[in-house]
Amino acid sequence: MRVEVDYDQCESNALCVGAAPEVFEVRDDDLLHLLTEEPPAAAHDRVRRAERLCPKRAITVLG
Repeated sequence: MRVEVDYDQCESNALCVGAAPEVFEVRDDDLLHLLTEEPPAAAHDRVRRAERLCPKRAITVLG
C-alpha cells in the first residue's frame, strides 16, 4: 500500500488523524503531514477508512 495526499485539496480537518494517527498528523502549523507513505499492514484498514472519511477526497490509497 502507498498513500498520497493532495495538499492543494487538503483542509487539514484531521478526520484522517482520528482514523490512522500512526500515518497522519496535524502539527502546530495546522497543516497535515504524512508520517509514512508506506504504512505497515496492520494500519491498512485504518488508512482506507481515513481515505473514505476525507471530505475533500485529498487522500489516495494505491494498492
